[in-house]
Amino acid sequence: MNQQQQIDQYCRRYKIMGVAAQLEETTLEAQHEQVSYTTFLLRLFEKEGQHRDVQARERQLKVARLPKKSNLQEYEERSGSGLNRQQLNTLRELAWLDQVYNMIVMGPSGVGKTYLAAGLCSDAIQKGYKAYFRTMEDIVNMLKMKDFSRASMAEYKRLTKANLIVIDDVMLFPIDKNHAINFFNFINQTYENTSFIVTTNKMPAEWAKMLDDEVLATALLDRLLFRCEVIRLEGQSYRMENRKTIFET
Repeated sequence: MNQQQQIDQYCRRYKIMGVAAQLEETTLEAQHEQVSYTTFLLRLFEKEGQHRDVQARERQLKVARLPKKSNLQEYEERSGSGLNRQQLNTLRELAWLDQVYNMIVMGPSGVGKTYLAAGLCSDAIQKGYKAYFRTMEDIVNMLKMKDFSRASMAEYKRLTKANLIVIDDVMLFPIDKNHAINFFNFINQTYENTSFIVTTNKMPAEWAKMLDDEVLATALLDRLLFRCEVIRLEGQSYRMENRKTIFET
């Protein structure tokens, strides 16, 4: 066994696969440039760091559970939509996330609320934030099961440490009182350290009806709106404009 193979075995044993993958190329570069041992070692550590950063982002993207369409590079600006390209670029800088601001994205079905929220969530992950995409049903079910299921408890702990949580389709369906209280307690526990992007097709005034509790709805909105940008998207449904048919015309 030559030295290269021995080094490769040690890399695999100690799980430094970034070094293993880049060792030969980095060694040849170092020999050609005649760098010092310290510089060579530093380059290996840099390769390992880059490898681990990529792996961490891939894991985060997997656990984030983003919908398939979440690349804002493909965003198509539409006149009168309520969000222009300059505003989108400002949102994508994520300064609001560092300031723990929330966002409520409102509008009828099909105008791009979920796409915008998922795209910003994807941007946050690419920049190293802990960000997750969940529907309100996902959150309610997790809160209902967390005291009985290890997976739900793990999910709960994960979300309470998040930098950003997207909650899609908030108040799409009525929620019973116990689940509504659990949802409020979750928001109340996390809103000071976690940013939320909420998508909804209901006006805030309608939340009380969906929760069947005006006091609870007011308290929930008070926390979400304290540091918040409200974005109202308008226009025709993308899905209806691009509706598919079985028959070609």
